[in-house]
Amino acid sequence: MTHDLVLELRPLLTAEASAEAHAAGTEPGDLEQAVWLRLLELLDAQGPPPDPERWLRSAVRSEVRRSRRTTRLERPYDDEPVDESGRDPEHLALRAARYRALRDAARRLPGRCPRLVEALLSPRDLTYREIAGELGISQGSLGPERSRCLGCLRRLLAPEVAAHTARG
Repeated sequence: MTHDLVLELRPLLTAEASAEAHAAGTEPGDLEQAVWLRLLELLDAQGPPPDPERWLRSAVRSEVRRSRRTTRLERPYDDEPVDESGRDPEHLALRAARYRALRDAARRLPGRCPRLVEALLSPRDLTYREIAGELGISQGSLGPERSRCLGCLRRLLAPEVAAHTARG
């Protein structure tokens, strides 16, 4: 029965979608697909509509209205491509300043924390085993030590970070 309904409605839907799609600024195939999906949802929930042709015309117009609303609300991207590399001088200077502030704060940490944070920031990308060996501590105590040091670093940097951003 569903198959017969689809075969019966296909030519009508193709004609309706072709007639309405271009005025709505959409592709006829997209419009057809949206209406087929609505029909499948309806068949699953209620069964076939009492007047399939009338339902189909109504569904096409409803999808056209939805498409127009969506198109009206969409905003195009800027014409200029976005530089995501962060290689412009301003971004490089800001990144360098943040890195210096982080290193300066790390040097003010208590105990073994300065050496631990330096090892974590190392460009050599050390493993926990290598960091523990460098610091002369067990690998098992490295995690809690790291958490404690990062907490201290967070508290140390909080006033500096809060001063640079607007609140509220």
